Amino acid sequence: MGRLTTHVLDTALGRPAAGLVVSLYRIDGLQPRRLLVTRTNADGRCDAPLLEGGALLPGVYELHFAAGDYLRAQGYVLDEPPFLDVVPIRFGVSDAAAHYHVPLLLSPYGYSSYRGS
Repeated sequence: MGRLTTHVLDTALGRPAAGLVVSLYRIDGLQPRRLLVTRTNADGRCDAPLLEGGALLPGVYELHFAAGDYLRAQGYVLDEPPFLDVVPIRFGVSDAAAHYHVPLLLSPYGYSSYRGS
């Protein structure tokens, strides 16, 4: 059974990014379709997979991480507009039976992601 998960770490503070809003979109043609909005827990993870089983289909998806709102809530003083506000990560699912883990390592002036396990 396939599933999609994420995990966000605040690399500047060296801890999970709790309370960060994550939106998931499916990219079909020109118009992205929002599938869900959730928030990370105290461990920087979502309480449930973003998609699993029959809901995870092959195709192109995009995660939007509300980095600016999270960073302000942590007390960071950001420029206006902030260097990072919404961080989009577009990725493809080719095998709907696989586990796709898309982590985000975040700081006020940079981020990285990779396919995790």
